[in-house]
This record gives sequence, C-alpha cells and structure tokens, in this order.
Amino acid sequence: MLHPSYTDLMKVVNKDVEEGETKVVNSRYSIVMATAKRAREIIDGNMPLVAVKNGEKPLSVAIAELNQAKIKVVGEEEDKQSVTEEAVLS
Repeated sequence: MLHPSYTDLMKVVNKDVEEGETKVVNSRYSIVMATAKRAREIIDGNMPLVAVKNGEKPLSVAIAELNQAKIKVVGEEEDKQSVTEEAVLS
C-alpha cells in the first residue's frame, strides 16, 4: 500500500478549499497527473523541496512534496492543472 494514500493526498491538496467551493482535486487521476508532472520537473533538474534519501526516486520525492504541502495543484479554472512551487518567505 502506498503511504500516504490517495485520499490523504487529496485532503492535503483540498485543505484550503472553503465549504461549498469546488475542490481542486476530485480524483486519483488528478493526484497522479500532478505528482508525475512534478517528478518530471525533478528529473529535468529542478531541486527537490524536501529532504531526499539516497537513491529515492523522483516520484517518491514528488509525493513527499505534495504531502508536506511544499507544492500546490492549480485547478483547471486557473488555465490548466499544473504544479507550481509555493513562495516561501523567510
């Protein structure tokens, strides 16, 4: 079994959606597409936003980033579904 589960990831992505609004992610497919896109970005040279263990695969890193809310899924109403980095202010 995958950890975190799809439902856990969907809760993380949709946590900022107010009651009555359309959820950003409604299906497993959306989670898979978002994490796959982020994994391709990591493969292409983007730096991971979480600590990476030796030998950890890009998809595992992308799932960890999504689970820790380091990336956000942008809904279809904002052009198309994609993954973007959140600005972190120190």
